[in-house]
Amino acid sequence: MKNECLLKKIKKYFTLFEIIWFVSLTLATIVVSILYPEEAANGVSGTIITILYLIDVILAIFCELLTSKQSKWSLMLYNVVELFEIIIMIILRARFASLAVSIFFWVPIHTLSFINWDKHTDEENKDLTVVRSLKWWQSIVIVALGIVWTLVVGYLLAAYGPETDFFNSELIEKVVAYLDACCSAVSIANGILLYFRYKENWLVWFIYVIFETAINIITGQWILLILKIGYFTNTVYGYLKWTKYIDGKNKYAVIG
Repeated sequence: MKNECLLKKIKKYFTLFEIIWFVSLTLATIVVSILYPEEAANGVSGTIITILYLIDVILAIFCELLTSKQSKWSLMLYNVVELFEIIIMIILRARFASLAVSIFFWVPIHTLSFINWDKHTDEENKDLTVVRSLKWWQSIVIVALGIVWTLVVGYLLAAYGPETDFFNSELIEKVVAYLDACCSAVSIANGILLYFRYKENWLVWFIYVIFETAINIITGQWILLILKIGYFTNTVYGYLKWTKYIDGKNKYAVIG
């Protein structure tokens, strides 16, 4: 009976599209992890790295889905995802800008965002969080700060980053350093927008996914490409859902 009740709740909360999307990406992740397992790096078994990637991808995909549904619980679950990603980056001795952002920014901002989202629950549907849109000048400020961050942090990482056997050449290491810096900048912008419940966090996240995909291809992290497919599709889905919600609220306010 309990299992039947749980299945009914899942069917009621998630649409058929969402269930098919999540199950398909989960199965694809498992298949890719079997066909293209990770190689050992810095003395750590490739099997261990592959398992960490597998768990990270499945949890991250689920968190993204919950976020698109305006669920505050995605924010706390994402702290578990951050833990796996921190462990992976420490093992690989790479992506130090992203590592610092995960430890010192994402874990605190996810926790604070959960508290903030909990204070802005939709009056008609308690499963939803009230979301909104940015003003045009706020978007310009965010872009300018992101460019400055990328240039400064990218230079520092390329010049003073510690050695690792994860990259095949010095050139690739420098390219990834700047991409990593850009990802960290966009990631911080996304976290702030997410905290304040702005729908533009999805547009920023789309940019982040593009650069992350480039890094994954350059470094041969094939399992993570499944995660990026999930990010791309869910980012579009989340932006449309949040926009529809905001438009509906604005229309109701005008009529009211």
